Amino acid sequence: MRESILTIPITDVFEPKCGCPICRIRDTLEQHTIEYIMGAAMMEPDVRIETNKAGFCKEHFEQMRACKNRLSLALMLQTHLQELQKHVFDEKKLFETREGKNKKTVEKVSKITCDCFVCNKIEWGMSRLMNTVFELYGKEREFRAQFAEQEYICLPHYKMLMKRSETDVDKAHRNEFRTACNELVKKYLDELEKDVSHYCKMYDYRNTGKDADWGNSKDSIERAIKFLTTR
Repeated sequence: MRESILTIPITDVFEPKCGCPICRIRDTLEQHTIEYIMGAAMMEPDVRIETNKAGFCKEHFEQMRACKNRLSLALMLQTHLQELQKHVFDEKKLFETREGKNKKTVEKVSKITCDCFVCNKIEWGMSRLMNTVFELYGKEREFRAQFAEQEYICLPHYKMLMKRSETDVDKAHRNEFRTACNELVKKYLDELEKDVSHYCKMYDYRNTGKDADWGNSKDSIERAIKFLTTR
């Protein structure tokens, strides 16, 4: 798979001030990867070798199924299933009574069911793009300002950023980086708690009626879930 598919201009990702910027990086990688393998790339031998071996998780199977080119998905499924027949459920070996044979089969199945071609590429791309984020933060004042102006950072990506900052952010800007992350999370957390609490109060009989003021609370459940889970 061409590495250029997983190359994203980081400063462009940070231009919008809505949502979590790390989620935007992840989502862009995900979109690029799915579009790539559902296109002509599914006929590339090196790509098919990887998809045959790894398969896909349920979430990415569903995203691929929603694409227009169902034939691409069918062809990948065909060879993936054939891979299972040949290397996992080979009829001659499957019914051998030798001790430990079934255990090896289960181990192979466990590995496949926990694997996903798209997830692997996202993880690979994220690792490298985050290196770019940390490098830009240390070198460019404009990017540091851009980072601090984001709407929020979701909780899972906050954990990742804070953990990696110990080794990947230069000492001169490490405290500034961590402060920016803390402020982005705390500010949005306070807003969310206020909106969710307001949403709950709106179900009090005293707040019913056509003129009831829901404020920004109507989508607070969805926003809270996204903040807590990245999705």
